[in-house]
Amino acid sequence: MGRGGRVVLKSIAIMTSGGDSPGMNAAARAVARTALYEGVKVWGINDGYHGLLEEDMRELESKDVGDIIQRGGTFLGTARCKRWQTPEGRRLGHENLIKRGIEGLCVIGGDGSLRGAQLLSEEYGFPIVGLPGTIDNDVWGMDYTIGCDTAANTIIDAINKLRDTASAHRRVIVLEVMGRGSGWLALVAGISGGAEYILVPEEKFDLQQITDSLTSAYEHGKRYILIVVAEGAASGQEVCDYIAKHTDIETRVSVLGHIQRGGSPTVIDRVRASQLGEQAALALISGLSGVVFGYSKGHVVSVNLYDAVNNKKALDPEYLHLAKVLF
Repeated sequence: MGRGGRVVLKSIAIMTSGGDSPGMNAAARAVARTALYEGVKVWGINDGYHGLLEEDMRELESKDVGDIIQRGGTFLGTARCKRWQTPEGRRLGHENLIKRGIEGLCVIGGDGSLRGAQLLSEEYGFPIVGLPGTIDNDVWGMDYTIGCDTAANTIIDAINKLRDTASAHRRVIVLEVMGRGSGWLALVAGISGGAEYILVPEEKFDLQQITDSLTSAYEHGKRYILIVVAEGAASGQEVCDYIAKHTDIETRVSVLGHIQRGGSPTVIDRVRASQLGEQAALALISGLSGVVFGYSKGHVVSVNLYDAVNNKKALDPEYLHLAKVLF
């Protein structure tokens, strides 16, 4: 018997689901190796809920999760699955787990993926533990999700490069980043990148007021303006077109897109994902279910799965205030 305490489950599975995020591999690696250390069988489900419905899964050994901690993406693959949203789909998924003798499931993904896991747990009483794998950092009850640090650093790298060309041409640069329902990435990247304006879906803004303000700034000697826009707040192209139409300032837009999801994870994402993976495995095999493990104020926390997917996370008001102060 290992360090985790009482082992209740003898066979568990891991899947990654929804949008990929850097650090998913580190988390899956930690889940697998912790469970194997405790003498528990581990299955890897390919391509998320789609793979579960197609019975695309394999038993994992320690070597199967070697040489992946430094890689972005997910070695298990991921996919969207509309069939999982139906009762029939979840019934088939449950049957496929039982057929393999799998007694518990660790789901690594964002809000939609965890919501799907919560339904499986609720409808069949199947043991589920979640890990928050999403660059948006929008899972309720925690202030960190796997991949958000790497994605924010990818945006900062882009900001640093865009600043050079913006200054050289005295341009306004509009940078559109991911964040359909949450402005966290735009907010933290905008603050740390020194953006003059940060537009997020959680806060109202007035484009005419912004245009008047930046026009005044240029008249007083400003060489360039950087605007970071979360995709859920506005279209970067539309913001760019509005400014170009209402000023004489040369304006350009850059849309980062899926480059924000990729890349080798940062130290923070590797270490935290590994710690969360260990906790998830130990919890699951000891019989704990219906929770998501995350970080809050520098400590690992467990959040009720139902609460995590049925509450909306708000942006940190201190960050919002800081963005206004530093303008």
